Amino acid sequence: MLTKTKAIVLHSIKYGDRKMFVDMYSREYGMITFACSTVSRGKSTGKANYFQPLNIVEVEFDMKPRTEIHTIKDIRIDQPSRSIPFDPYKLSISIFLAEFLRYALAGEQKSHALFDYTENSIMWLDNTQKEFANFHLIFMVKLSQFIGFAPDMNDFYPGSWFDMQEGNFSSLIPKHRQVVQPADATIIPILSRLNFASMHLLKLSRNERNQCTEGILKFYRLHLPDFPELKSFSIMKELFA
Repeated sequence: MLTKTKAIVLHSIKYGDRKMFVDMYSREYGMITFACSTVSRGKSTGKANYFQPLNIVEVEFDMKPRTEIHTIKDIRIDQPSRSIPFDPYKLSISIFLAEFLRYALAGEQKSHALFDYTENSIMWLDNTQKEFANFHLIFMVKLSQFIGFAPDMNDFYPGSWFDMQEGNFSSLIPKHRQVVQPADATIIPILSRLNFASMHLLKLSRNERNQCTEGILKFYRLHLPDFPELKSFSIMKELFA
């Protein structure tokens, strides 16, 4: 059955000279893997620029139940990028977040709210001319609200410990080692309160920002099975000196 859906490109890999496999998060079907030809044939095209990280596309494909890989019949860019491919900082963030989303959303099914949040965030980054060094921090913290393990801020007070396993704050030191000590835990409620419009108010050095990123990724690894070390993080570490 031919069907259409809007989708966000997360990962692509060539297979031989004529085929490509692409992982996308779609609005109507959640995570889905596509196969497509890399050779143009009429309307069906596998142009590489369609499959850049975080591209927002509309795909027409043959939906077959109980099939792991679906065949793209047609594809078009739904939201053309204005700046991400041409700005090395935005491009590096998009590569990092595409890899992050590939694993963070691996088990996610259809969710219009989750898709819309991700799509709107990408469009904000693409269109903004404001400071965006903290974009990935805010994006990852907010995303945890959609997939069910956002930090509980109800028990926070200055001097409390953050229990990464339980996702809450405590006056007592947890018995395990997956904790954030009070001096570092104070930034968690700050990140939770900020949004893309206000995130420039949080002034961080590159080292501080990288430490926050590492902490957030560790939090995701604790709560999601098979969430790996991200290869693209090494690129992120060099940004925004």
